[in-house]
Amino acid sequence: MRSRPNWDQYFIEMAKLVSTRSTCLRRQVGAVIVKNKRILATGYNGAPRGCNHCDDSSCLRAKMNIPSGERHEICRAVHAEQNAIIQAAYFGVEINGSAIYVTVTPCIICAKMIINAGIKKIYINGDYPDKMTLDILKEAKIEVEKIT
Repeated sequence: MRSRPNWDQYFIEMAKLVSTRSTCLRRQVGAVIVKNKRILATGYNGAPRGCNHCDDSSCLRAKMNIPSGERHEICRAVHAEQNAIIQAAYFGVEINGSAIYVTVTPCIICAKMIINAGIKKIYINGDYPDKMTLDILKEAKIEVEKIT
């Protein structure tokens, strides 16, 4: 008999699938926003709509030897979490009270957006080197759970 994934495993696997659309040369990230076991929005990291992708041109952060987790403003990509939140807003989907499944821990910028979007819980599969993220999420009482 086959093994059926629980809901959290199912949604984190969906986030991994979404990450395969990423055009980032350094890290492929996927995010899925869920409420009441229903997918509300998805996002992956990539350049803004209508702009050249990193895999079409090059990675400025790599050229400048900027370590992962630093100087986010130099990256031309919109992060997966940001794209998922933007997608929900674009289509008028309310995400207040939802959960987000992300392939890695959000950066500090995404963490602040998640807090202000009303997302209540974050499920992650991997880690990201941004030390401020967990502190601000704890302060905002946003639960983070790692799913392996």
